[in-house]
Amino acid sequence: MSPQLPPSATPPVPRRTLAQDAANLPNVLTFARIVAIPFFAWLMDRPTPVRCFWACIVFTAAAITDVLDGYLARKLNVVSVLGKFLDPLADKLIVMAALVWLVPMGRIATWVVVVLLAREISVTGLRSVAASEGVIISAGQEGKTKTALQMIGIVALLLGYPYHLAYLGVDLGIVDMVHVGRMLVYISLLFSFASAAQYVRLFSAAVEAKERKRAAGEAAT
Repeated sequence: MSPQLPPSATPPVPRRTLAQDAANLPNVLTFARIVAIPFFAWLMDRPTPVRCFWACIVFTAAAITDVLDGYLARKLNVVSVLGKFLDPLADKLIVMAALVWLVPMGRIATWVVVVLLAREISVTGLRSVAASEGVIISAGQEGKTKTALQMIGIVALLLGYPYHLAYLGVDLGIVDMVHVGRMLVYISLLFSFASAAQYVRLFSAAVEAKERKRAAGEAAT
């Protein structure tokens, strides 16, 4: 007869290996997003309306999997360190790849890409330093809004041609998707600065709290 666990006791959760984490569905979706980047770049190498359309499809699929893999990781209870590393990395890689290819096409200004890239590198470095100090800084609402605006803006920039639009029988006339995309990316810049400032505040507060705790421990001994 096998021993019975008391009602309050729960069996320990087995520790997953890195290979097991890599094979779970959310991380497979994240890997697929990374693998799609060279195909996306190939489509954008010689941009035509058809190739830009398919590049937009690839980018949109990547954006959808970005939302889906996080949901599945929580739903299936397979949140992993590998996923926490790969998910934001995949987002940054495909967003930066799209913006870099859009610059020579004249659809986005170079300075915008430089500012966004500098922000991403700075925040990633800050979070890495915080993690090395045992401080975990989660993405805030500003950062999530920034990402959403960038994704939608890039989709519009990839379409990049004037379209005759109508909605609920109302003729909206000719809408240039480049102008729509630029506006959304410019708005995302404001949220980029706001989220970066929030990361700095959280980092400073967390480090100060850790130092006070350390000082209190040394005083007690």
